[in-house]
Amino acid sequence: MPPDETLAPPTPLRPAKGRGFTLIELLVVMAIIGTLAAIGIPMLMNTPIKAKEAALKENLFTFRSCLDQYKADKGRYPESLEVLVQEKYIRKVPIDPFTKSADTWELVYEEPDSAEAASEEPPGIIDVKSGSDGTAIDGTPYNTW
Repeated sequence: MPPDETLAPPTPLRPAKGRGFTLIELLVVMAIIGTLAAIGIPMLMNTPIKAKEAALKENLFTFRSCLDQYKADKGRYPESLEVLVQEKYIRKVPIDPFTKSADTWELVYEEPDSAEAASEEPPGIIDVKSGSDGTAIDGTPYNTW
């Protein structure tokens, strides 16, 4: 059977001259992209700070855990952070992510009792805080964590 010659050839939806996007379509797409960028960019601005805060929290948790383990094992707190490294409680003293130094940690020493003063042992470190004077995203100073 021969092809039906009564059917018209397929025509494009638009004439050949009018292919492409209209100005209105382009403006709508640009408005959508602009809105998404306006929402997303402020969220991305705090991402490095949040990462440093997470690293600081993890370092402080590790310090405090090692101090407690040392106290449980030895019956006293260490005199310095280097003692924790020498006794292999930690591999090295971590770097404070905000001061970028391992020497700026603020050490909190135990209060000497009258019995401990008689033995003349140096006071031990009971807590470690950040040496940074900056303020966190939530408004609390880093050196109070």
